[in-house]
Amino acid sequence: MPDEQSKYMREVLDAPSSGGVESTMTEGVLLPELQPYIEKNNWKVERFKGNAGVLIDTHPGRDDLQTIMLIGHADKIRMQVRHISKDGKVWIDSDSFLPGTLLGNEVKIYSRDFEENPSRNSKDGSTSNSIDSFEMDNKYKCISNGTVEAHGAIHFADANKRTNKDQLYVEFGLHGENRKKQIEKLGIRPGDPVLMDRPIKRTSVGNDTFTGAYLDNGLGCFVVAECAKLLSDDLEILDLNNVRCLFAFASHEEIGRFGSRVMAGEFKPDVLIGVDVNHDYDAAPGVSDKRFPEIEMGKGFTISTGSITAPGLNNMLEDLACHLNIPVQLDVRGRDTGTDAMAGVLASIDCAATSIGFPIRNMHTVSECGHTGDVLCSIHALHALVKYLNTNNTGEGTSKGNWETLHPRLDL
Repeated sequence: MPDEQSKYMREVLDAPSSGGVESTMTEGVLLPELQPYIEKNNWKVERFKGNAGVLIDTHPGRDDLQTIMLIGHADKIRMQVRHISKDGKVWIDSDSFLPGTLLGNEVKIYSRDFEENPSRNSKDGSTSNSIDSFEMDNKYKCISNGTVEAHGAIHFADANKRTNKDQLYVEFGLHGENRKKQIEKLGIRPGDPVLMDRPIKRTSVGNDTFTGAYLDNGLGCFVVAECAKLLSDDLEILDLNNVRCLFAFASHEEIGRFGSRVMAGEFKPDVLIGVDVNHDYDAAPGVSDKRFPEIEMGKGFTISTGSITAPGLNNMLEDLACHLNIPVQLDVRGRDTGTDAMAGVLASIDCAATSIGFPIRNMHTVSECGHTGDVLCSIHALHALVKYLNTNNTGEGTSKGNWETLHPRLDL
């Protein structure tokens, strides 16, 4: 991966964008990088009232065109402050993290910054019953260098509680009197987001691999953004006026995929593809008897089969990848893909949908591990799919209306 592209991927993954405050990634990292492409091609940025997701529309208002929506989600696993005890401990939840992997790792807590807010801090201590002087303040500050602990030491923990998620707290090393007040003076309150301070880095032994927190799902957003760049470059030599692309960076995936379903409901795409991480089942310990698909890190991107995925779309994507010598692996899902690929059915709209990804190890831990080759494969596979839909938009089986007849007939 080129250095410039690698640097951008690091910035996306490092953005402090827990659930509810995804604008730190969408507005702070993704859009600034894509702004030159947006302006050059007259693309439109769409924003939403109830969440910080953003969407880039290549053909605003062209509902007559075949529309494909590519979705990455910008929210990270949202740990939160839940209680501050008298001894100065900041108790947190582990959310979807594997609790034992958090211990000893540094975190950052983001709290509202009231120090300069005149409505919260009157100089003379007076209050006002008038709203004329009210000023709403959206500023936050970061409190860093805390570490996640539990029980204090293994000596104090019963055997059956040594990985208990209810015992996690952040240690700041405070001492002396009124430690709770010392914490409160920092501005830390219940509900404040807590994020791992664990940027990605190259692995020192494995080639083309990297490790760190929050590959899920900054990588999906990175892939969608890179696909947008490639299609923008195509516009200098190709006519891409037969397909409408919606590059979506959704919110609230980790707590129920609530952001992507809003996007799908608003824009009603014909084709919807969720882009998310997947598991390296081959390297997962203790699961061989479960007979998961033989998916491995470093062997290409993955396509999900089953669930609500459309076989016609999957076959098209797989055949395109094989035709272009892009390594591809097949995953198997049951009722639910577990990704934003479900956005269409959750929003009650009709679209051909699937989920693609890249196998990683140690998902939902502080040391997720991925392969740059798999990420690049997914970018180029999506790029090829959009170009194919555009150039064959009037051909048999690929126009806006013909998705209705692309369902395989096993009786034939």
